[in-house]
Amino acid sequence: MSASDIVESQEHQDLRAAVAAFARSYGRDYLTRALGAGEPPSELWREAGKLGYLGVSIPEEYGGGGGGISELALVLEELGAAGSPLLMMVVSPAICATVIARFGTEAQKRAWLPGLADGSRVMAFGITEPDAGSNSHRITPTAHRDGGDWVLTGRKVFISGVDLAAAVLVVGRTADARSGRLKPCLFLVPTDAPGFMRTPIAMELKAAEKQFELTFDDVKLPADALVGDEDAGLLQLFAGLNPERVMTAAFAIGMGRYALGRAVAYARERTVWKTPIGAHQAIAHPLAQAHIELELARLMTRRAAALYDAGDDIGAGEAANMAKYAAAEACAHAVDQSVHTLGGNGLTAEFQLASLLTASRVARIAPVSREMILNYVSHQTLGLPKSY
Repeated sequence: MSASDIVESQEHQDLRAAVAAFARSYGRDYLTRALGAGEPPSELWREAGKLGYLGVSIPEEYGGGGGGISELALVLEELGAAGSPLLMMVVSPAICATVIARFGTEAQKRAWLPGLADGSRVMAFGITEPDAGSNSHRITPTAHRDGGDWVLTGRKVFISGVDLAAAVLVVGRTADARSGRLKPCLFLVPTDAPGFMRTPIAMELKAAEKQFELTFDDVKLPADALVGDEDAGLLQLFAGLNPERVMTAAFAIGMGRYALGRAVAYARERTVWKTPIGAHQAIAHPLAQAHIELELARLMTRRAAALYDAGDDIGAGEAANMAKYAAAEACAHAVDQSVHTLGGNGLTAEFQLASLLTASRVARIAPVSREMILNYVSHQTLGLPKSY
């Protein structure tokens, strides 16, 4: 292992510093105002796109920065650490743009990647279903050929940001002409297509991006709506899911860093009796532990991103699952301990921490639950038998 695997390059350090400075100009107050108004953080999204941060992982020939998931994850982490993460970064540039850049036709790349890079266009990702859960082998929306076109029918649920998106990259299935068995395929579905319907899902979670249930009622798609090879199946799907896990880890680490930063500042200043509360080990040690856990998760996240950018999809799959697990657990602990450090103040709107108690659960549930990651590691890494 080289030093560069452990110590960030100067280029990454410079990018991190630039994003952090930019993010502080918005911060938690900005996101709180957007949430209160029921609006997406459009101003932050547009400026991040203009500065090249949204497209940092997209190839230069299509308007991007020519970097990889390593750079994109770094951007999202720093936005989160400032209190203003952009959830749709996990979806639009990380999943959708990556899949199109790797497997799309030249026409698809030129049609979509420049807009995804500068933020002028947003794409959602549709995989989760009411009855399939984490089982991607039970995907039910099916597409059949109608002359030279496709016709898509089915449902999806918990799809983020569809109201902001020009299209949804939908995971469906087509019938294998030889065996008759269904195989997964990816389709670009415009959100204004006839037969495409979206229904908002009422959520207790307060987030800038809304969740939707989608219905495809004989949605007719042109032949070029298919992304990649009809026979590639899970290869193309997981080419998008591994970056999703890395980005979810970065999202969680940023959130944890933000919460911990607020708690540490409070513990330095809040004085009870004669000393700041941070001088007491009962306060200091749990915060130190939370910091250690976040730093360990950052290392695994960087490893997962580096493996993916190096083209090691198998190694990246294992590392991305571990990074997502570690970051989600570290985030939940950091947020919980931070709120606890502030006591009653941790539940007030002034300190803007209590809402993170709900938000921090997201990374433990989505895009794949912690239990399914443990299944993956026990089966794929440890070679233990499956229970299903």
